[in-house]
Amino acid sequence: MKKIALHWKILIGMLIGIIYGIVAVNFEMGTFTQNWIKPFGTIFINMLKLIAVPLILFSLVSGIANLKDISRLSSIGLKTVSLYILTTLIAVSIGLVLVNIIDPGASFPREDQQKFEERYGADVIKKRADAAELKNESPLQFVVDMVPSNIVNAMSENSRMLQVIFFAIFMGISIILLPEKTTEPVTRFFVGMNDVILKMIDLIMEFAPIGVFALLGAIIVELKGDSALFTSLGLYVITVLSGLLIMIFIIYPLFLKLFTKTNYLDFYKGIAPAQMLAFSTSSSAATLPVTMECCEKNLGVSSEVASFVLPIGATINMDGTSLYQAVAAVFIASAFGMDLTFGQQLIIVFTATAASVGSAAVPGAGIVMLVIVLTAIGVPPEGVALIFAVDRPLDMVRTMVNVTGDAIIASIIQNIENRSRKLV
Repeated sequence: MKKIALHWKILIGMLIGIIYGIVAVNFEMGTFTQNWIKPFGTIFINMLKLIAVPLILFSLVSGIANLKDISRLSSIGLKTVSLYILTTLIAVSIGLVLVNIIDPGASFPREDQQKFEERYGADVIKKRADAAELKNESPLQFVVDMVPSNIVNAMSENSRMLQVIFFAIFMGISIILLPEKTTEPVTRFFVGMNDVILKMIDLIMEFAPIGVFALLGAIIVELKGDSALFTSLGLYVITVLSGLLIMIFIIYPLFLKLFTKTNYLDFYKGIAPAQMLAFSTSSSAATLPVTMECCEKNLGVSSEVASFVLPIGATINMDGTSLYQAVAAVFIASAFGMDLTFGQQLIIVFTATAASVGSAAVPGAGIVMLVIVLTAIGVPPEGVALIFAVDRPLDMVRTMVNVTGDAIIASIIQNIENRSRKLV
């Protein structure tokens, strides 16, 4: 009997989760879902988070050590960061074009403003406080935050991925600079541990359909109280989704065609398990293990490229999040009756792009960064209350776009590396 592919298992889990959620809402099974269904989703998320830091550490160190040449590392690093920034700028620009054409904020009822602000007042205050802390920091604070003072503390929280990446790159470079005879045992250790981590990922993914079912079922039950409020935000949701779909079905295939020989249908088939997991978890960091496995096994990306490009992408490449921030900022301004100038919209481009670099790869981080964007253009940050009701489902889709963008860049870098080897 032919074994069912992972992405089909995850899709089945998603469908059953949606059906269960609808049934649970109609039969008022909220308490049962909270006590007996949601814990399985939490366990699955915790397992993915458990493996994220070890994966980054061992894969990145082993990948860099296997490059054996510091010039190759700097070359790959420059190309990777440049492509990530380019796709982010494109995403923000698409978001601004769409939101100016559709203008969803113009039809937002004024009476709903106060209702949203009252409903989500506590959440707004918390997000404003988080954003205020970031705003008062030095412009170079994100560089300071990259360098850990204690690597053990850095590895204790998934929100400090940049610090783990810095340490792994630092260690990998040190291995390259030492004689191979001296570092061979160390390299073997990291390569061996990387293989162990990959096997752990295979075991965790056996649990994925159950975890995805529990996550989606619980989300639908939790959002039931907001369903009536979605109608006021329908045009805003359509605008964001339109931009995200343009990224997935137009921009990314165009990048594949220009920079690789990969067929985009084969690409999406290969990356489907990671996309579905990203949709379910709303976390690029939690999805990272599966993204790496899909790229290596299905897309032909070497372990040295995947272990360098993808962890960095999960931390700094937030195409979907940046696009959403651009749309949300203009929508909120328009809902408050404010017309943004061309200069203010340019500020959105640069602020959203810069914010994506420091945004944690965890659910809901985009809201905090949005407060920063709103403050930069003089829009009341209380306006985030207007979009809280639909943020969770949109977060799921934009995370899927973030993960797809990471895989696109990894495929492009691999193709460039293959061409370079042929020329040598």
